[in-house]
Amino acid sequence: VGSALIESDDGLLLVANRRRDGAVDWTPPGGVIDQGESVLDGLTREVAEETGLTVTRWEGPVYRLEAEAADAGWHMRVEVHRALEFTGELTLNDPDGIVIDARFVPTDECAAVLATNWQLIHEPLGEWVSDRWDGERRYLYRVEGAVRTSMTITRL
Repeated sequence: VGSALIESDDGLLLVANRRRDGAVDWTPPGGVIDQGESVLDGLTREVAEETGLTVTRWEGPVYRLEAEAADAGWHMRVEVHRALEFTGELTLNDPDGIVIDARFVPTDECAAVLATNWQLIHEPLGEWVSDRWDGERRYLYRVEGAVRTSMTITRL
């Protein structure tokens, strides 16, 4: 999975995702990288599909995340990059129908918007919003349980 940190004078770009169970959560734009795509090519495609924006210059990865959910039968790797330059107007046209809203969230409101997300989403992103570190950080999580609403997440 690729994920994008895109900022403007209005804040950090977050998208609202409607999940299979009907829940909605806010995350940075991004998604699954297709077979044969580089992470940055796939991330550029995902951002354009979800937001209408075209990223022309990237930095990173800013952080990488890995989560293992043995009970649910999945392993996820996420590479998070920061957009240094982008063009276009913010529009919704997600071909997958998952993204239902998008907006630039002021930095001081990000923590509240992200608070209801999974720990493995809000924790590294919240740390980046607070710290804006140089280089790359790594996050590793273990997820126990097979149903999202009752999963237990442990940072390793």
